[in-house]
Amino acid sequence: MSSGILQASHQLTTTSQQVMRYSYFRSIEAAGSDWDAAAPAHDIFLQRPYLNILENNPPEGMRFGYLVFYQNEEPVGVALCQIKYFKGDDNINDLNVSKQEPCFFFGLAQWFKRWVAGKTAADILICGNMLLTGEHGFYFDYRKINQDEAVKFLEKALDEVVDVLGREGVKMPVILVKDIATEHQSQGTVLSEKGFTEFCIQPNMVLDLPYENFEAYLAAMSTKYRTRAKRAIKKLEGVEKREMSLVDIQRELPNIYGLYKEVAKNAGFNMVDLNEYYLLALKRDLSQHFRMCGYYQGDQLLAFYTTICNGDEMEAHFIGYDKALNHDLQLYLNCLYDMVRQGFEAGCKTIVFARTALEIKSSVGAVAHDLLCYVRHQNALINTFTGTILEYLKPVEEWVPRHPFKEEHG
Repeated sequence: MSSGILQASHQLTTTSQQVMRYSYFRSIEAAGSDWDAAAPAHDIFLQRPYLNILENNPPEGMRFGYLVFYQNEEPVGVALCQIKYFKGDDNINDLNVSKQEPCFFFGLAQWFKRWVAGKTAADILICGNMLLTGEHGFYFDYRKINQDEAVKFLEKALDEVVDVLGREGVKMPVILVKDIATEHQSQGTVLSEKGFTEFCIQPNMVLDLPYENFEAYLAAMSTKYRTRAKRAIKKLEGVEKREMSLVDIQRELPNIYGLYKEVAKNAGFNMVDLNEYYLLALKRDLSQHFRMCGYYQGDQLLAFYTTICNGDEMEAHFIGYDKALNHDLQLYLNCLYDMVRQGFEAGCKTIVFARTALEIKSSVGAVAHDLLCYVRHQNALINTFTGTILEYLKPVEEWVPRHPFKEEHG
């Protein structure tokens, strides 16, 4: 595949008589200063330093592309593209889960789910970042370009990228636009009008931090949850918690990756197999924003968590822990509390805990925020069944939202 630039085959004259075009770059360095000019200053995950780390340490089977949009030759928008091979029965991990009390309809549904998943295999063009949760896929400066026109041109560009790469031998029958917040649903409406199917999987769990510090956060909890927090913290007596340096991470890489895999393999849906060197590269090249903390018993690493500060928002990134010790030491719950403590220390206003483990995240105060995704199969006939297929493929996590703060019970 060429490493050059793919130019749009046409220009678009918008209703405001502005002429738009785009360029598709095969590397973030090739996108260069034009990307920098249009990328949002408030989002580290759409800036070149982070994207360079990701591109150089990609998840298994993932390739990248970068769209820069121009209005009258001025860069006004960017979009991150990830190309990933998806095979349903490889990426959906709950196909063989059985209920304690077998039910005919449950068994029938699971069988059909396995059948549908086995038939679903393709390269997918993803506008978004499969390693993150949230709106980190595209950005336009809406002071300079109308929102609806921008999203229409994004859709057109994605469609043309699929067409051009298809002529190069890369067949991508599916386009996925990932994670649009419900308050920006009008963007999704434009995509729906272009044949995309809207769907929602697990919500993003987000914790607001309106409290002065960690002690005030605990004090705001009801007695039940405050007692639970103190009990969990007490269980770690004798376990050393420390921030891991670049040298620590390099030395512990096999253990870090093993703990990560132990947690990742139990996720209901997993399209990303993390590159073993990705976290090391974040520490080396993004250390002013990235932190990794480890839990040690003697010389043994029991658990770790990672965070990335993105302005006044802290991203709870990848995590790993010894599942055999989790119950007795409450490793996962302590990781959540320590991330909250770190959020206060960093002066952040919110913590993004992402998807999965929804109930335990709600127990520390995180609240569910729905994110919308949009998918389209390039075959019009198959696309009519997309919604039905998604219903069978979506992972299901039954959970009860918890309400740890006193004012929520008032």
